[in-house]
Amino acid sequence: MNAMAAQGAAPVYEDRVVTQFALAAVLWGVVGMAVGVLIAAQLTWPELNFGIPWLSYGRLRPLHTNAVIFAFGGCALMATSFHVVQRTCQVRLFAPALAHFTFWGWQAVIVLAAVTLPLGMTSGKEYAELEWPIDILITLVWVAYAVVFFGTIGIRKVRHIYVANWFFGAFILTVALLHLVNSAALPVSLTKSYSAYAGVQDAMVQWWYGHNAVGFFLTAGFLGMMYYYIPKQAERPVYSYRLSIVHFWALIFTYMWAGPHHLHYTALPDWAQSVGMVFSLVLLAPSWGGMINGIMTLSGAWHKLRDDPILKFLIVSLSFYGMSTFEGPMMSIKTVNALSHYTDWTVGHVHSGALGWVGFISMGSLYYLIPRMFGRKEMYSVRAIELHFWIATIGVVLYIAAMWIAGVMQGLMWRAINPDGTLVYSFVESVKATFPFYVVRLLGGLLYLSGMLLMAWNVVMTVKAGRRALVPVPTALARA
Repeated sequence: MNAMAAQGAAPVYEDRVVTQFALAAVLWGVVGMAVGVLIAAQLTWPELNFGIPWLSYGRLRPLHTNAVIFAFGGCALMATSFHVVQRTCQVRLFAPALAHFTFWGWQAVIVLAAVTLPLGMTSGKEYAELEWPIDILITLVWVAYAVVFFGTIGIRKVRHIYVANWFFGAFILTVALLHLVNSAALPVSLTKSYSAYAGVQDAMVQWWYGHNAVGFFLTAGFLGMMYYYIPKQAERPVYSYRLSIVHFWALIFTYMWAGPHHLHYTALPDWAQSVGMVFSLVLLAPSWGGMINGIMTLSGAWHKLRDDPILKFLIVSLSFYGMSTFEGPMMSIKTVNALSHYTDWTVGHVHSGALGWVGFISMGSLYYLIPRMFGRKEMYSVRAIELHFWIATIGVVLYIAAMWIAGVMQGLMWRAINPDGTLVYSFVESVKATFPFYVVRLLGGLLYLSGMLLMAWNVVMTVKAGRRALVPVPTALARA
């Protein structure tokens, strides 16, 4: 790259860090999903804890959620945001050295999580389990990430800021705010701290954070992927650019207020619970607007779905997004929540979004991105992508269907009452009735993991067959 610059060649995009994040996303995807399959097996057969504390479900479960959300999802978001912001702004990354610090700092966070969580070092907060020294490192890395991303937008060569960058930018800023507020803590040692909040205030702050981690980390950022990679792969413009802007502003305003629906029938004031429910219902409109916008981008090019497995991943991810964003508001209704809360229905809902929406949009985007980082137009094996799609789709359907059925069954069993007011079923009976569905869930998880392993093989073969690509930044003449 330096040699080219010395010879007077056109400047090139800073894609080395994009490549590193993309390859890391595949690696951590395999690791995180493997841990998920292990804990699914432990719920089916508890003997698989092996009597070892750091292999127990209670310690591996937060490791699984952190690995798939922040390691796999985070690396995919950073890879695609750095890739997209350069192409849409037509400049190299601002402060490339800071971008590389972001990569290595984020990998350090992931490794520290992989060490501390199995050892039982945890704050006990959902999706925010990491202790205070790691939280400080996350803050430093995130500030570096924000400086690089917004710095690149600041030096852009085009006046317009493409909508994907609005979604990426909102995700970066909001996650920073969520992390700083929810992670406020009083350290008592290097490995232990206590939340700065107490009682119901702590719960409220936690689920303001927890649901907006879903809303911004797991939705807004991945919508940034959707708005770039679906038009690129389909070779069609976004169906409605005006709708994409309405989608953005409606989504980021509404999502912020939906968190209290996690706290129905708790000590949280009833009015706050109702506010969370109402905004959750309103959230259906912008969510479905974005889904329709993405799917309708294929207008006039539906035939491409037959032969393009990457488009299959991208479009089916939107189907899961639409389904999850209908199911979520429905579950936020208090009367529905009275049946669903604390059951495996919630687990099915989470994984329809995580595996179907986040997983598929990430895989489709990475399948587009990775070969181009190595001078190729497509992956080593397109047939392997097709096989991955069908294995993963069957896995997701088995998983979520099993959890839906198990969840409704659990809710009905727990509320069944005899004429004298005693419970019809004991809790143990509901666990026993759930066993077959846990086996089906495990099978679905194994299929999904198998697809991820197939993707890892395809990526390795693509890297071996390719070469590092040096992509020139478009000149003013080329843009014209």
